[in-house]
Amino acid sequence: MRAQWYENPAFPFGPPEVTEEQRLTSRLAQLGLQARDIDCVVCGHLHFDHAGGLADVAHADVHVHQRELAAMCEQADEAYFVDDFSHGARWCVHCGESELAPGVYMVETPGHTAGHMSLLVEMPQGRPVLLCGDAADLQENLDDEVAPGLCWHDSETLAIASIRKLKELAAATDAQLWPNHDMAFFRQHNSFPLPGE
Repeated sequence: MRAQWYENPAFPFGPPEVTEEQRLTSRLAQLGLQARDIDCVVCGHLHFDHAGGLADVAHADVHVHQRELAAMCEQADEAYFVDDFSHGARWCVHCGESELAPGVYMVETPGHTAGHMSLLVEMPQGRPVLLCGDAADLQENLDDEVAPGLCWHDSETLAIASIRKLKELAAATDAQLWPNHDMAFFRQHNSFPLPGE
């Protein structure tokens, strides 16, 4: 499987390097949890670097937008790895924005993919956090309102509209915007707080 997905011209950077400590099961263990303790997962989109670990929580409900699930089923671009879903996910399909649980909101932010969703989370203390996903994967996407590197159907229009939507929502809710793949941003934050931190 590794050769099929990673050793081809579409992915010249090769497979991701993940240490055992970085795996989902190890991170959960640091919190005193096991994979079976997770009953709800939100996938903002289904590219391999976001959905590749779903096999570890195959028993859980996986919340996703209907357009995203359709794009994955169609193998709409090279970053959907069908083998990531061979375990048979328990899909909970959403047709629009919704409150998933009290204080947790799924926000439609298409552009990077057809059915991309971001997540607004109200915190017990402090400001809400708006997880941008890959709608704004780098800080410069937010600062300069530039589309991420990969856009659905190579169109930046939806992506830029979603970036502006995220910024407007953050302003209205006083939420912190968290870009998804910006290492400089994450080095400045405690991106994996342990209990009591």
